[in-house]
Amino acid sequence: MHKPEGPADFALKETSPNIGAGAVMRDKLSCTYDLVEQMQYLYVRVVKAKELPGKDVTGGVDPYVEVKLGNYKGLTKHFEKKSNPQWNHVFAFSKERIQASLLEVVVKDKDVAVDDFVGRVMFDLNEIPKRVPPDSPLAPQWYRLEDRRGEKAKGELMLAVWMGTQADEAFPDAWHSDAATVGPEAVANIRSKVYLSPKLWYVRVNVIEAQDLIPSDKTRYPEVYVKANLGNQFSRTRASQSKTINPIWNEDLMFVAAEPFEEPLVLTAEDRVGPNKDEILGRCVIPLHNVQRRFDHKPVNTRWFNLEKHVVVEGEKKKETKFSSRIHLRVCLEGGYHVLDESTHYSSDLRPTAKQLWKASIGILELGIISAQGLMPMKTRDGRGTTDAYCVAKYGQKWIRTRTIVDSLAPRWNEQYIWEVFDPCTVITVGVHDNGHLHVGEKSGASKDSRIGKVRIRLSTLEADRVYTHSYPLLVLHNSGVKKMGEVQLAVRFTSLSVINMLSMYTQPLLPKMHYIHPLSVVQLDSLRHQAIQIVSMRLSRAEPPLRKEVVEYMLDVDSHMWSMRRSKANFFRITIVLGGLIAFGRWFDQICNWKNPLTTILIHILFIILVLYPELILPTTFLYLSLIGIWNFRWRPRHPPHMDTRLSHADAAHPDELDEEFDTFPTSRSSDMIRMRYDRLRSIAGKVQTVVGDLATQGERFHNLLSWRDTRATTLFVTFCFIAALVLYVTPFQVVFLLIGFYVLRHPRFRQKHPSAPFNYFKRLPARVDTIL
Repeated sequence: MHKPEGPADFALKETSPNIGAGAVMRDKLSCTYDLVEQMQYLYVRVVKAKELPGKDVTGGVDPYVEVKLGNYKGLTKHFEKKSNPQWNHVFAFSKERIQASLLEVVVKDKDVAVDDFVGRVMFDLNEIPKRVPPDSPLAPQWYRLEDRRGEKAKGELMLAVWMGTQADEAFPDAWHSDAATVGPEAVANIRSKVYLSPKLWYVRVNVIEAQDLIPSDKTRYPEVYVKANLGNQFSRTRASQSKTINPIWNEDLMFVAAEPFEEPLVLTAEDRVGPNKDEILGRCVIPLHNVQRRFDHKPVNTRWFNLEKHVVVEGEKKKETKFSSRIHLRVCLEGGYHVLDESTHYSSDLRPTAKQLWKASIGILELGIISAQGLMPMKTRDGRGTTDAYCVAKYGQKWIRTRTIVDSLAPRWNEQYIWEVFDPCTVITVGVHDNGHLHVGEKSGASKDSRIGKVRIRLSTLEADRVYTHSYPLLVLHNSGVKKMGEVQLAVRFTSLSVINMLSMYTQPLLPKMHYIHPLSVVQLDSLRHQAIQIVSMRLSRAEPPLRKEVVEYMLDVDSHMWSMRRSKANFFRITIVLGGLIAFGRWFDQICNWKNPLTTILIHILFIILVLYPELILPTTFLYLSLIGIWNFRWRPRHPPHMDTRLSHADAAHPDELDEEFDTFPTSRSSDMIRMRYDRLRSIAGKVQTVVGDLATQGERFHNLLSWRDTRATTLFVTFCFIAALVLYVTPFQVVFLLIGFYVLRHPRFRQKHPSAPFNYFKRLPARVDTIL
């Protein structure tokens, strides 16, 4: 019987992989990768051949090389009619899977029926040298070809053969025996690569005014607005309030652009002639490489641009430049902002666009992607479930992609990467995906790389110079609920270059200064983030091999802003947890006031008297108490990085219909009856929220009406009380008043009454504006 997954299955597990970090390696050829397990490979570099004998009737040869090691066979491409070919191809055979003692490198002649044997070179695996960086690459040598009997044959082959590790510089571009079943057309899709996000800029267009516009109908007042587009991004101003041929707007339009700039900025002045009918009055095109770049809040120079008038003649569009029509603009590339393409809650980079404004790095982040275990089959091949898994990690502008381990539910990557760290309060994201582009002839976009899971690690939760090795659960939320897709084993180390510089970062603004001097609205930031994600995903999908659009969007959480009942519940309970301390303090204070524990109440009285008589001790005592609590809690500090919490996320207790609603498309694709049911449920929840908000507004209005004379008798009572209180406090020492108030609050239950106090009754009777609402 299948055992249901519980919280223990979703927990973080500490591991002890056989890595070099923190240990003394006995092998002098230890790998420079100290956060991953060392993997031994046999490398064969086939460089070139010379003086190959002809095998065809014409005396020519179509050579290629076959590298054979046991059951593994790797092939180079073949050349036609070439006796001195050059390949420069590297083959890598995993030592764990080697079951032979001889390496055979065979040169063959490509033929229609049966390929002809040209010659071969044999190697004894026990005689192959070892080589590990930082040693220089092994120099290739010429080897005389032998025939099948072991005698010298005509022709020579230049080879280099050595035993190395995954730290070898030939490793990323080598043909791997683990991927022997992958065709040559798909080999590029399985190799490890490093990608860089394009440099993103905010483009600010301040549309000031236009002059001498020429509408077709001069008998009416024009309603002119300006429409701007940059690639696939569109924005527009409001219709000018000055309905003349010299309209004024003075509005800002914001766009996102990426270097190198491929699309120009196009602005069009249009007149709203009627419903759904607009007339183009002029158009201007501004190349972005001519636009001024701004790094601070200093004003940008304004410029007048000519508007080209479009005249349609005989069904064809002809351009006729009217220099009398102009538009006044202030256009700049904002280098002082950080272009947000990630969620602000787990950003990996907070630096401004302009490199001149960057500060020195404060540390180094090293990530070792070791392996995965228990992956769920993502596809069916040859009648059985399998997975072709690879990892993607993003931090800052640098994306890395590991090689794809073909046909394995427990892949071992053992790849190590490094990033510069400029802010400790950032997050690295590691995602595991299934490669769906390994089949020969598969069309681009015909299939997608499925998501297996994702891990986030906040750098500020890591101790400096400590290696964290853990197995992270890969959790994915489906319509049916949360599902564990396997585990990924990572090794992480954050190294601080300067403790003082790192600690000083905690006093600096999180975002660049322009975000505070000239802030963007929440709506603008959300729209610009969506545009930035589209640009980044489009650019990375054009790389070779491409980083697929669905992978980039999953790593950047493109749908994090969508409505989710589950997330709403999670956020509500997060608030209750935050307020739990205040609620607990209130209960404890209520017990003190009601003398539940007389000894504790007496001690509180003594402490209260001391603090009133010596008020200068209040602040020192408070800060000393907080520091002692922090020191006491140090013993129980978290020793592991945080990970996905299914209970906090309410993923383990979400209703199936709530999950179905969360995965619904936008706009919805569900039936009208289901939409009506969900709408009624949302109305019910919103009604409760509306009641709470109304109660808060009522209390605020009552406080405001203390002195508003809305209720003359209530205000008279309050003014009289304030006047008498002022006289009493003027002639009575402050300590006496404070002691009397404290003793009154802490009085014994024998002197208390069951009904509410007079101040509470007075406040509840104050008027509010709730009775004026329809």
